Amino acid sequence: MSKRFDEGLEIRKSVLGAEHVERSLSTADDFNMPMQELVTEYCWGEVWTRPGLSKRDRSLLNLAMLTALNRPHELKLHTRGALNNGVTKEEITEVFLQCAIYCGVPAGVDSFRNAKQVFDEMEKEGK
Repeated sequence: MSKRFDEGLEIRKSVLGAEHVERSLSTADDFNMPMQELVTEYCWGEVWTRPGLSKRDRSLLNLAMLTALNRPHELKLHTRGALNNGVTKEEITEVFLQCAIYCGVPAGVDSFRNAKQVFDEMEKEGK
């Protein structure tokens, strides 16, 4: 693998959790491994390693964009990542309220619902 892949893998694990990332890679097959490689190298290795924004700021942006795009699976994943990057529940509330105004109330409601599931799961995990 490339240096960018290795750097991306490190950041991806730090944000999303090593267990999740390792599971995603270990369960990938010939069909979807190219997507895992692309995401790790370019999303995480090329963009998330850039110095212009902190991981925390990138997480806030992701929550807003995923709300706007109605991507609940990724929103849950990045809600956990945002918390790992130091974003507070109160800040997540503010992001979703802002999104409700600009993306539509249903998008905001869904994001609150999905994030609440993540909060509950993490509480059960003792995090």
